[in-house]
Amino acid sequence: MDLSVAPPAANAPPFGKRLRQWRLRRRLSQLELASEAEISTRHLSFVETGRSAPSREMVLRLAERLEVPLRERNALLVAAGYAPMYRERPLDDPALAAARAAVQSILRGHEPYPALAVDRHWNLVAGNGTLPRLLAGVAPALLLPPVNVLHLSLHPQGLAPRIVNLGQWRHHLFERLRQQVQASGDPVLEALERELRGYPVPPEQEAPRLAGEVPGIAMPLQLRTEAGVLSFISTVTVFGTPIDVTLQELAVETFFPADEATRQALHALARS
Repeated sequence: MDLSVAPPAANAPPFGKRLRQWRLRRRLSQLELASEAEISTRHLSFVETGRSAPSREMVLRLAERLEVPLRERNALLVAAGYAPMYRERPLDDPALAAARAAVQSILRGHEPYPALAVDRHWNLVAGNGTLPRLLAGVAPALLLPPVNVLHLSLHPQGLAPRIVNLGQWRHHLFERLRQQVQASGDPVLEALERELRGYPVPPEQEAPRLAGEVPGIAMPLQLRTEAGVLSFISTVTVFGTPIDVTLQELAVETFFPADEATRQALHALARS
């Protein structure tokens, strides 16, 4: 028995259909993809229509050229009749100890400024000690695990009433989410976006200002707190060369003071 071959899941789309969906999502013609993958357009057409079966190496080559996420590369391999290549382990798995330590180091080292780690669906994986101090007044139900960071931000019983520039921030988050959906094709993220767009928004916050009207260097998050209005800009860190599904889907977002008043307020909170 060949252990390198795995039967496709029942009712799963065939490999050719999956491949075509990814090619169209990347807005590539058959000619363009065939050229990048160094195969003939005729052969690629036969693969997409199911007239030819791809080798394992070709599946991986096409997935790489299409920048398919590791989770979906596994799905492509299975659809083509091969075993998955990339492992998916929980973050507390001993094999991921070094990665887990790196995440915790970033979170702790960023204090007294807030930082958090999220999975592919924006569920909170970890946060540093500053984060809970900014969540005062949030409905307890929104803090029950799994805590979804986008729900927490945009829900009317979450942070939304305290986000001064809610219209701008919503627009920013939806743009990030749209790009993530486009890159991953994840139906869970598509459903999440539909749910978030259904949340009520105060009329004065419905239309964000144009990007050219936003002062500074990046879209700020302006949050009303017990220490006054705090203004943040954020950066996102991901693992550069992951070969594990969990690590590829993990993102660490670190928030920095956008002005001196915010910096001083956060240091004062830390001292208190």
